[in-house]
Amino acid sequence: MSKYWIGVASREHVMLGVEGGFAQVCHGKCRPLQAMQGGDWIIYYSPKMAFGKDEPCKKFTAIGQVQERQPYQFQMAPDFVPWRRDVIFVKAKEVAIEPLLDKLLFISNKQRWGFPFRRGCFEIIKHDFLLIAQVMGVGGE
Repeated sequence: MSKYWIGVASREHVMLGVEGGFAQVCHGKCRPLQAMQGGDWIIYYSPKMAFGKDEPCKKFTAIGQVQERQPYQFQMAPDFVPWRRDVIFVKAKEVAIEPLLDKLLFISNKQRWGFPFRRGCFEIIKHDFLLIAQVMGVGGE
């Protein structure tokens, strides 16, 4: 049975993952990726356009299916070797989160809706996944 995940990263970093066919979350930590199984789905939420910059994005920016290969390390810089997981991303529209806030069940406090995203990667229920996927123009599974 598939599980559904939200990953949080800048749009710039998400697009690198989409282009390279991988997910990377929580500044390269392995544990969240180990919790995923082949066949699971991940949707990325991007609070900012670029890491370390102030320009807001506040959109769901990518959606894809986690592959069977277990997490692996990839050297991005001499002192940064993050964990990754292979993902096949599907064509999707980027969508603003604000119109969905009242319908997303994982956001219990609508006044402080950004709080759940501080975790960097977390599981959501199928209802929320299907809602976001539909708005992104992706048919459910």
